Amino acid sequence: MARILVIEDEPDLQTLLAYNLRQAGHLVECAGTAAAGLAQARRTPPQLLLLDLMLPDGSGLDVCKALKRELRTQAIPVLFLTAKGEEIDRVLGFELGAEDYVVKPFSVRELLLRIEAVLRRTSQAPPDAECIRVGELTLERAAHRVIVAGTEVPLTALEFKLLLTLYERGERVQSREVLLADVWEIHADITTRTVDTHIKRLREKLGVAGSYIETVRGIGYRFQAPAKVDS
Repeated sequence: MARILVIEDEPDLQTLLAYNLRQAGHLVECAGTAAAGLAQARRTPPQLLLLDLMLPDGSGLDVCKALKRELRTQAIPVLFLTAKGEEIDRVLGFELGAEDYVVKPFSVRELLLRIEAVLRRTSQAPPDAECIRVGELTLERAAHRVIVAGTEVPLTALEFKLLLTLYERGERVQSREVLLADVWEIHADITTRTVDTHIKRLREKLGVAGSYIETVRGIGYRFQAPAKVDS
């Protein structure tokens, strides 16, 4: 069971979503505008946000951007619901930190499966509290914290899982298809471009440690620890 906020301006779709989510055992709150949804998310941060891209008083992208800027709400996983299916719209959503992107019309069953996958990624803590240190990078498994050169870097749950997956597989190259299967878990309607977008954003966030994620042309990505310098 999770507390889910639905920001959707179509009354019929809002009702349908709320009904099916409650049937699945979740606690659901709804808002019909960007302003109302933003205020609700700030007042009581949900465990998942279903966010329409086109709202009567603004863009869902702006709502997502505002939430990701604030410490109290930046960890809220966002799943976009939209009639706009162009690749550029998906890329923008992922670059802002969204966990997933579902294009209308969609199967309610598929949506529920995607929600379950997002909630698994964001709620399951790793079994140990191992602290990993590689060069300028520190990963704290249990706390889901990443520190680069002494400064904490806020990552989404999916970004953390992506980084940890690459690290745990050492210098073995991971194809985009393997990363989609193991990190995203749900394959439907997600392309390898999704992986590239998240890798780009992850590298930017990691700053000096971004170079630890190496591109292997034509294949995928691997984690390459920095070479030790002999003193």
